[in-house]
Amino acid sequence: MAIVSFRQRKQVMIDTAPTVVVLHDGTHPPGMGEIERLAHVRYATEDELAHALPGADVLFVWHFLSEAVAAAWPAATHLRWIHVAGAGVDRLLFDELRRSTVAVTNSRGVFDRPMAEYVLGLILTFAKDLHTSLRLQDRKRWQHRETERIAGKAALIVGTGPIGRAIAAQLSAAGLSVTGAGRTARNGDPDFGTVHASADLLDIVGEFDYVILVAPLTPQTTGMIDSAVLAQFKPTARLINVGRGRLLVEDDLVQALTAGHLAGAALDVFDTEPLPPHSPLWDMPNVLISPHMSGDATGWTENLVQLFTTQLREYFHGNEPANAVDKHRGYVSGSDST
Repeated sequence: MAIVSFRQRKQVMIDTAPTVVVLHDGTHPPGMGEIERLAHVRYATEDELAHALPGADVLFVWHFLSEAVAAAWPAATHLRWIHVAGAGVDRLLFDELRRSTVAVTNSRGVFDRPMAEYVLGLILTFAKDLHTSLRLQDRKRWQHRETERIAGKAALIVGTGPIGRAIAAQLSAAGLSVTGAGRTARNGDPDFGTVHASADLLDIVGEFDYVILVAPLTPQTTGMIDSAVLAQFKPTARLINVGRGRLLVEDDLVQALTAGHLAGAALDVFDTEPLPPHSPLWDMPNVLISPHMSGDATGWTENLVQLFTTQLREYFHGNEPANAVDKHRGYVSGSDST
């Protein structure tokens, strides 16, 4: 496959507009007018991708949950850059892409603050028992209860990348004591203070009232929250997962909740999406379920397209786009997000 790097590309004056393939799920991204003026655009579904890729310079993965790129990879004869309309890239990366000189970027910055606000909302929902109030209201039942404070509670954020840092800032402002867990242990972090090694979760989770998962999915993080770790939670603690479903073992979580090893869980991501109707998680009163929406605040799709448009302008002028992903580790280069 004839792959040309960005460095090689800078040595040649761009005489023609690049060709961009947009991988979509049947719905085109909004606001593509400027991109269509800057580039030759081909729209393709998963089934059409292999026919659209030959000769293309750029792939815009709008259908960020797709795993179709690997199968279509032999057709990517001139590809130089893949941009993903999402924060995670675990569904995209495969060995041939990792070995290639094709740059990969993600949509860092679009989801950080919305996800941080969402996590704070989940913590407040648990502490103020808002989910129970809604259920009682549906039954027209008046039942007074006492609620919890969140100030002074201890939160462990597993994943110290940009989203994890935004969550840390939001929770710290609300009065929680925040600690991180990342790829390497360290002290004096500007956002977390102390960062524990993710490999040590078994030894530290029992110290926290809230454990928030926002790490990228890698071989090291897959299944990191299993029965052994869950057994060490405080009985009053809650688990929040806004990262990837496979960071935790769902069957182990169901058993741990049933056994009372922790008080509740809020899950925005799952091993299988949509969550199957037969999942026992649906019927557990101490579980909050949302359909992979924690970062999807109003205007988010337009923001994703605008970010790619900005990146494409840089590409058109021969510059490397920002938000480069370390293809071997699966997260933004320079960040310690696991």
